[in-house]
Amino acid sequence: MTYQDTLNWMFSQLPMYQRQGKTAFKKDLSNTLKLAKHLDNPQHTFKSVHVAGTNGKGSTSHMIASILQEAGYKVGLYTSPHLKDFRERIRVNGKPVSKGFVINFIKENKLFFEANQLSFFEMTVGMAFDYFSKQNVDIAVVEVGMGGRLDSTNILSPEVSVITNIGLDHTQFLGNTLELIASEKGGIIKSNTPVVIGETQKQTKPIFDGLAKEKSSKIIYADKVVARTYKSDMVGTYQIKNIKTAYQTVEELREIGYSISNDNIRQGFLNVVSNTGLLGRWQTLNKNPKVVCDTGHNREGLLYVMTQLKQESFNKLHIVFGVVKDKDLNSIADLLPTQAIYYFCKPDIPRGKDAEELRNELEKHGILGEVYNSVDEAYKSALKAASNNDFIFVGGSTFVVAEII
Repeated sequence: MTYQDTLNWMFSQLPMYQRQGKTAFKKDLSNTLKLAKHLDNPQHTFKSVHVAGTNGKGSTSHMIASILQEAGYKVGLYTSPHLKDFRERIRVNGKPVSKGFVINFIKENKLFFEANQLSFFEMTVGMAFDYFSKQNVDIAVVEVGMGGRLDSTNILSPEVSVITNIGLDHTQFLGNTLELIASEKGGIIKSNTPVVIGETQKQTKPIFDGLAKEKSSKIIYADKVVARTYKSDMVGTYQIKNIKTAYQTVEELREIGYSISNDNIRQGFLNVVSNTGLLGRWQTLNKNPKVVCDTGHNREGLLYVMTQLKQESFNKLHIVFGVVKDKDLNSIADLLPTQAIYYFCKPDIPRGKDAEELRNELEKHGILGEVYNSVDEAYKSALKAASNNDFIFVGGSTFVVAEII
């Protein structure tokens, strides 16, 4: 199989949450444990930092990896979803896994995957851990896919666990209150392993404190203990919380013997994009008119993005906007500026929400615009309509951003 054949097989083999939604969710870790055993338990051969949370877990993971790279460690980085190419999910020192490795891993294990009906996500986590083991990484920064307790990544015994924050996202799987979601994400807290919480929230603090006590684990709330902030190439005021969370995680690693200087930390924050290849976080795509895209897609993520948008100066605001079918538009509609021209589009995946439906639902909230046949058409129309002093924002879904980046 070629690289593209391999990906096509992986994507079509079994439901994948990112593209299809609820049917891809597994209810326990037995498949992952079976796969790990089949691969000779690669997760036991490298150290790790495990990062969960509703928002900011991707950015925080990249920041931690960047700092560790600056300190001279060989660093694995596992994140999801990808924007342009599957291989973005699995990196060592910022370099994506080779096409050859992806092809061979699937080829060698295909019969096992088929016999055990493994999901896309389970296969991918197995591939990442196998790759990190074979690459002899010093440490891997591993982002949770969804939730925590039942996530395929939760077979790690990390040096530090990290939970950035808790918001109402993926409620159909994780529960519809912050407390229930915190219990799921808190499932990554391990015995006698420090856990860094990014944001202190009244509803979730008792849950995390209880889980940490149960596991005899030290718990640190980064927003309460980190007074300073660092400059970063990750622009956007919303990154300040992630910077504090990443900093505190690195402090915990220093405490257990990792050699990371203050200069490594400074340089790590300044070079996240070049060290790790991160895309799509308040990323400027054009200057005149200014075009920015951001992958924020749930209430908290969009709140950060819209706060950032208010700090921009422009004549007219154009918004290229698309979402996935299971998006609760009522939970985000009040955040979207009504004084903007909208270009509604459907991301090109099965889970994409029909642009006509999107327009009709948002119209009730005073959010008006035209419907376009594709993300590309919507984006080109916005570029054509905007003058140099206008501002174009592209977002609503990771998959909308992926199509124009």
